[in-house]
Amino acid sequence: MHLDVDFHAAALPFLTAFAVSAVSGRFLIPFLRRLKAGQTERDDGPKSHKKKTGTPNMGGLMILLGVVAGCLLPLRGRAQSVPVLILTVGFGLIGFADDYIKVVKKRSDGLYAWQKFLLQILVALCFAWYVQNVHYVPLAMKIPFTSGRILDFGILNIPVLIFIAVATVNGTNFTDGVDGLAGCVTIAAALFFVVAAAAAASGVIMAGTAMIGALMGFLLYNAYPAKVFMGDTGSLALGGFITGIAYMLQLPLFIPIVGFIYMIEVISVIIQVLWFKKTHGKRFFRMAPIHHHFELGGWSEVRVVAVFTILTAVLGAIGILAL
Repeated sequence: MHLDVDFHAAALPFLTAFAVSAVSGRFLIPFLRRLKAGQTERDDGPKSHKKKTGTPNMGGLMILLGVVAGCLLPLRGRAQSVPVLILTVGFGLIGFADDYIKVVKKRSDGLYAWQKFLLQILVALCFAWYVQNVHYVPLAMKIPFTSGRILDFGILNIPVLIFIAVATVNGTNFTDGVDGLAGCVTIAAALFFVVAAAAAASGVIMAGTAMIGALMGFLLYNAYPAKVFMGDTGSLALGGFITGIAYMLQLPLFIPIVGFIYMIEVISVIIQVLWFKKTHGKRFFRMAPIHHHFELGGWSEVRVVAVFTILTAVLGAIGILAL
């Protein structure tokens, strides 16, 4: 695999996004405290999480500011990052609306499920139209470990895209439950897509490095013990980013490999719910999503983050072999 990398084009979005994300936290976190946008922890969750109650939420705005600045401020090659921004910002705004209703308006349900689902479909459709009609990127997907063979669902490509986008967004949303977890796992996943973009000489490398920079700036405040949480604003934006950059590189079938943690988080919740119903109240895991299962088994938050991030990095290396 040959890497054709414009290091200037890769480094500038990273540095810009990092600076904007890191600096914005100095102003945004105090503002969120004044807004009383505090997190409310679950009563049935790990007892160690009780002390997190009141920690400012909606910190994902820092990530969005950093990514947008990192992708759009550099003049050269930014056009290919726009489709990724459509999904990243689009899903992030859905998450922001949900967070705002929950933590500021104090309506515990936030957006209704049908509202979130409908908005997610609309954002995915906008992305599909844009990549096909502006960038002429096909929605067909490369199959891992087959030297570039393509899987094309034809007229079903758009429904498949919607399914992948919604599933990925739910995965990143469930992964956001431990200080620094979603951010660190997504950095490792984004590194894979940066390498893939470099191999394809694609301009979406800017979106990849911008997301890494924005997340690193955010982690200055979100690493254990967290001073701010990303909320749905950030977690939904991460799912949009992963879906968007994967489709721009025709690699959505690689998401289950490099995004295995996202997938297993969702699966653990599904198993827990089905098992609970089938056994009339028994639990398959100590608690779902699965990162809480390990916490209740004695793992510290730092260990959960380290192990899940290392696993994602290893799977990213496998993904590179599968290109």
